[in-house]
Amino acid sequence: MSFRTPDPLHRLMLDDVRGAQKMLSGVARTTAMEGSRHLSSLVGAPVHLKCENLQRTGSFKLRGAYVRIAGLRPEERAAGVVAASAGNHAQGVALASKLLGVRATVFMPVGAPLPKVAATREYGADVRMHGHVVDETLAAAERYARETGAVFIHPFDHPDIIVGQGTVGLEILEQCPEVRTILVGVGGGGLAAGIGLAVKSLRPDVKVIGVQAEGAAAYPPSLAAGHPVVVESPVTMADGIKVGRPGDVPFALIQEYVDEVRTVSEDALSSALLLCLERAKLVVEPAGASPVAALLSDPEAFRGPVVAVLSGGNVDPLLLQRILRHGMAAGGRYLSLRLRVTDRPGALATLLAVLTVADANVLDVSHVRTDPRLGLTEAEVELHLETKGPEHCREVADALRDAGYTVLG
Repeated sequence: MSFRTPDPLHRLMLDDVRGAQKMLSGVARTTAMEGSRHLSSLVGAPVHLKCENLQRTGSFKLRGAYVRIAGLRPEERAAGVVAASAGNHAQGVALASKLLGVRATVFMPVGAPLPKVAATREYGADVRMHGHVVDETLAAAERYARETGAVFIHPFDHPDIIVGQGTVGLEILEQCPEVRTILVGVGGGGLAAGIGLAVKSLRPDVKVIGVQAEGAAAYPPSLAAGHPVVVESPVTMADGIKVGRPGDVPFALIQEYVDEVRTVSEDALSSALLLCLERAKLVVEPAGASPVAALLSDPEAFRGPVVAVLSGGNVDPLLLQRILRHGMAAGGRYLSLRLRVTDRPGALATLLAVLTVADANVLDVSHVRTDPRLGLTEAEVELHLETKGPEHCREVADALRDAGYTVLG
């Protein structure tokens, strides 16, 4: 498969996506489309979740990697392939190479989540740890390609990668022909470009909307400028879409086929991940939850039926634990309080009894008696509580005030 540009471009590229779909038959799963009653009630229209987190290797990346490597000439396959990734692309390249009998070397940043490193090795790739950020890892992989002749497999900036990812769009139209809006996370842009190309070529009435994390949003300024621009030092928990510069090839397609690119906060990302886990029973990484974050942030903005693409589920358990705590705090499920009490026997027990009646679960108590700010008969108590939501937080605080306690913060 190769990238060709005679007129009409969209028709030819749609044929390429269809060709990729045939190539991926028996390789990539046709992932499930699950309805979400909770999100549907928020949006006021049907919302469906396209579960690429249940794809082989845990993300959509296998699709593009397989199409790219399958299209190599015999002499290129013999030289092997090399990639750079913090996780999802690494696993996609590793498995695709194994299935096609091609030697793969994958550079990963130092500090990449151990489960992703282990999975990439288990798929048969030679994993090399280099650099502390993906840009350094990418440079090492490109240098390796120049020195050894291995073919560099870019995570998003290649036509074959994009048409492979575009097969997600064809599946969406087959599984939900009544769709009116598709939400998809955007990093470098390969998935959004592929989905936009496939969907708009067949259904120009369907809105395709990209979603980026606020701290790593290179597409809005790039689209405004008319060319890719760099966001220095992108910061977000969503490492799957933490890309500082759009790819040239996907950028041109997103300009043409994607209607809008929105941004979401870190609070929205963590709340979306928590919702996917609690309501949909799906483990989704922050990048994969970004379309759900967009729905939570502005539920009335989207015409239904809506399909939200859950692009991946490869999340480190330690990071998942931190994100869930963050999501519960953002959703008003945690409450931290400081208050003064009389320093006498039984005072803490009396305080905890008030919290028991208020049905707040105490996670942690810090009891300070020796602070110079305190009077001789005073103590300060810091409480960390698990609650049922914002309204319950207010009820707990009111119960403490009604019992005569002064809430300091």
